[in-house]
Amino acid sequence: MTTSDQTSIRGGRRTSVQTVTLAVGAVFLLVGILGFVPGITSGVDQLSFAGHQSGAMLLGLFQVSILHNIVHLLFGVVGLALSRSWTGSRSYLVWGGAIYLVLWIYGLVIGHESPANFVPLNTADNWLHFVLGIAMLGLGLLLGRGHTAAKA
Repeated sequence: MTTSDQTSIRGGRRTSVQTVTLAVGAVFLLVGILGFVPGITSGVDQLSFAGHQSGAMLLGLFQVSILHNIVHLLFGVVGLALSRSWTGSRSYLVWGGAIYLVLWIYGLVIGHESPANFVPLNTADNWLHFVLGIAMLGLGLLLGRGHTAAKA
């Protein structure tokens, strides 16, 4: 038995870590799209490219900008692409979780009105990033352990 880098998704054979990565990627893609949709995002007319001045609020709670939405879209596309393999899926969840934990710390350290808040981030974003970081990292480590398959 050896560790397999690829798990066939033809015929519906997808591992748990691949399924979770596919779902997480799809959610990020959806969130990126919804960040541009009036009604779901309030203040779309106040959407700036970047910076804390953006007045747009996804679900009336999370401050977003064009850059913030693009990051969600890219994170979604990467998740969908990496869900095709076990190794890619595990890496996406583990490294993505680590990135979100770093982003959480960054959001706690910088001032919300500071020019350094270029993403932009608010308190709701910070705590969502913490939950995402812990969940993604935990799922990547939990679902990504002990994967073995017969050598093809």
